[in-house]
Amino acid sequence: MLDTGNRNIPFSPPDIGEEEMDEVIKAMRSGWITTGPRTKEFEKEIAHYVGVNKAVCLNSATSAMELTLRILGIGPGDEVITSAYTYTATASVINHVGAKVVLVDTAPNSFEMDYSKLEGAITENTKAIIPVDIAGVMCDYEKLFEAVERKKELFKAKNKLQDLYSRVIIMTDAAHAFGAERYGRKCGQVADFTCYSFHAVKNLTTAEGGAVVWRDREDLDDEWLYKQYMLYSLHGQSKDALSKTKKGSWEYDIVYPAYKCNMTDITAAIGLKQLAKYNQSLQRRREIIRKYNDGFSDTKTQTICHESKNHSSSSHLYLLRIPGIDELERNSLIARMAELGVTCNVHYKPLPMFTAYKNLGFDIKDYPNAYNVYKNEITLPLHTLLSDEDVDYIIVCLKKLLTKTVNKG
Repeated sequence: MLDTGNRNIPFSPPDIGEEEMDEVIKAMRSGWITTGPRTKEFEKEIAHYVGVNKAVCLNSATSAMELTLRILGIGPGDEVITSAYTYTATASVINHVGAKVVLVDTAPNSFEMDYSKLEGAITENTKAIIPVDIAGVMCDYEKLFEAVERKKELFKAKNKLQDLYSRVIIMTDAAHAFGAERYGRKCGQVADFTCYSFHAVKNLTTAEGGAVVWRDREDLDDEWLYKQYMLYSLHGQSKDALSKTKKGSWEYDIVYPAYKCNMTDITAAIGLKQLAKYNQSLQRRREIIRKYNDGFSDTKTQTICHESKNHSSSSHLYLLRIPGIDELERNSLIARMAELGVTCNVHYKPLPMFTAYKNLGFDIKDYPNAYNVYKNEITLPLHTLLSDEDVDYIIVCLKKLLTKTVNKG
């Protein structure tokens, strides 16, 4: 029997230090606790870090994706393609705007969308594709752009912004991927639009929050686009609270009845300090992944590639596949790991397996690759509060259980 030593290793707790707490206190004492100077500063710092002209901070990645679809004018009668292997937020925003959700299976033995099937899913009604940078690994954007270029003649623009692109728009769900790179470009510099999450379990957290950036284009008016996000995220109000505080400047207009999903200065205060130490955090996560890779190198397990000469991920999740086991055996492994004091997870249950997507007409039988990846996948703890001893313990625990499960015959 393993000596658990009363261990309790959580899956993904936030790494919040005194710097973040002090900055939140400063924000509260400043009198600005809603959207104000810290949120604007955070936007500038994100844009600088990513290497783009503008960033917009919102209350979630979900809001970032939905507002982007709305600003692009995507709605009823349109289709948006995404992966069957993702969290519901990726697809639910398509439904929110009234467009049709189109799901593509993963490639065999892959967590990524099957790019060979993507082109066939593009129709004259397709307005956007939402690829998923799962676990913080950037997608194969060369193949994504090749697919939309080959179907460019089918695209029918419905407004000036769509006409500017004159093809299907690629808007990435990069909830996991802030800080990732591919071929020397950061996540945020490749897709047309990129949406990040700063939820509590993410590498960089603001407790709740998200952001959107877009690839620089000479023919795109960044200031106009930034203003659209401001309007859409604050009831269509022509002035935010900060602007209205200027003496004699109370007057404002409601341009259209919009939404309420702005980021606050309290949450931005956390984000500013998180961002300041982000590169250090990424380095530690990469060290943990290398320890995991080394620890499981003598097993038959399979994991996603986080590092190569051409890319480096944000090291957000450690996805481990265990060939030869089924869904029930995988769930049993997770339960037994919990008994040993290690909390594990699964990323992801394919969307067609959920009631909401069954009700939309999806059937998991049509997505066999996604199911085969899911049924034997287990996600191990990966965060900066893990010690080397914790990682070693997790490896030993799982390997002992695998010996009993996989090699029992």
